[in-house]
Amino acid sequence: ERNQADVSEAKSGRTDLIFLIRFRHCCLLRNQRCLLAYLYDRLLRIRALRWEYGSVLPNTIQFHMSAEEVEWFNRYKKSLATYMRSVGGEEGLDLTQDIKPPKSLYIEVRCLKDHGEFEIDDGTTILLKKNSQHFLPRWKCEQLIRQGVLEHVLS
Repeated sequence: ERNQADVSEAKSGRTDLIFLIRFRHCCLLRNQRCLLAYLYDRLLRIRALRWEYGSVLPNTIQFHMSAEEVEWFNRYKKSLATYMRSVGGEEGLDLTQDIKPPKSLYIEVRCLKDHGEFEIDDGTTILLKKNSQHFLPRWKCEQLIRQGVLEHVLS
């Protein structure tokens, strides 16, 4: 607003205000670039959260996000799910599994909290109770490990 007032004065003949107007304008452009860089960095971090935690964010993380960021996360989640369904045949391809190449197909896991029944591909259901240990396929339990339900037991 101050710059606009000075511009109207400069148009009427006060040329001494031109440098001040340019300085303020450069400051505004710099602040705009800084804000855009900050917002872009936050979007990159929110996108990384989808790959780290899956489609459901913990409440502690969601608490620190604005409504627009939560909306952007949900749109990104839907877009990624649509893409994963479109590749890989009938069932689609889950790109969020096996982010790091596995050393073995089965791993031993310990349940950190009660989760309920968990079904494996062969139809077997396992009851995931707190402090119980199981030997499960890595790809089936990797998401639960990231969510904090299971813990990989290293022997």
